Amino acid sequence: MIKVLYDGKCGLCNKEISYYKKIANNKKFKWLDIANNPKDLEEYKIKQSDALLYLHAFDSENQKYIGVDAFILIWKNLNYWNYLAVIAALPIIKSLLSIIYKKFARYRFNKLEHCIVS
Repeated sequence: MIKVLYDGKCGLCNKEISYYKKIANNKKFKWLDIANNPKDLEEYKIKQSDALLYLHAFDSENQKYIGVDAFILIWKNLNYWNYLAVIAALPIIKSLLSIIYKKFARYRFNKLEHCIVS
């Protein structure tokens, strides 16, 4: 089972994850809203601020994926989105996506009041 740790208080994040939930195989994913239920983070030994900053996911072998890698893991396991995962994983594309994602994630993190946690 793939475990996805996401920010359920972020409108954009919540909308995207809600869409994935609708199209995903329920037996493949466990969706953990760490903004509204931070106790789930204890199992993964991740600070809430880190989990709110970047999307985190764990595959069935408990390997951690962060940011673009987490999205690629999710997309690989969604019908039709698996094609995007192949493209996004190409080295040059992945590098560009990572730069864009990190800039956007920092911008979003700094603008959302609930992201200010200790």
